[in-house]
Amino acid sequence: MENKDKEFMRMAIDLAVENVANGGGPFGAVIVRDGEVIATGVNRVTANSDPTAHAEVSAIRAACSKLQTFNLEGATIYSSCEPCPMCLGAIYWANISHVFCGCNKHDAEDINFGDAFIYRELEKPNDERRLRLQFMMHEEALRAFQAWTEKEDKIEY
Repeated sequence: MENKDKEFMRMAIDLAVENVANGGGPFGAVIVRDGEVIATGVNRVTANSDPTAHAEVSAIRAACSKLQTFNLEGATIYSSCEPCPMCLGAIYWANISHVFCGCNKHDAEDINFGDAFIYRELEKPNDERRLRLQFMMHEEALRAFQAWTEKEDKIEY
């Protein structure tokens, strides 16, 4: 960990603290590539009435929009707290190369921002989950996958 890492983490923490004062949740994120801040994000779930408006997802959306790409390979995300399962999934999908976290998921649980129940649910077989996936129209749905398979000019991701 270098001094720059501490500077970027401090920025994420400051964003989180400022966001609380502005009516948002206590989470901030900063995405950096080649020593330059690409984008930042804060938790605006309640402010925007959007359950996906977590700091990391917001920062990823802003970074991808700014760079006009869905691939953030080589970037580092500094998050004031360990990412939830949704945010971690987004970090993986964006190909972010490094993740630094301030608080951990237990700290978040202590202030009623726990996501352990999601991890527990995902470990269960589908028929034992609180929210069960119900599959239907499988053969018809496969048409989209067939179209993708046959498309010659697709952009793989």
